[in-house]
Amino acid sequence: MSTAEIKLKLFREIDTLDKSKLEQVYGLLFNFLNKETDIEEWDSLSQAQQNGLVQAAAELDDEEGIDHQSIMDKFRKKYV
Repeated sequence: MSTAEIKLKLFREIDTLDKSKLEQVYGLLFNFLNKETDIEEWDSLSQAQQNGLVQAAAELDDEEGIDHQSIMDKFRKKYV
């Protein structure tokens, strides 16, 4: 498969995704393209920061997180 064929196939697949899946693909692709930078940033974090991020990711995987809109509504009511 040529480079042009691969790009076209990727474009067609991405073009059919709903918003949620598109955001996931964007995140994966962005992380893949920036993997060297991400590793350097991760290594510069303290152990406590790394543990906090790992724990936060695990909570999100277990659907224990709070969605962005709920947080924004809460603080808009409080501060506006």
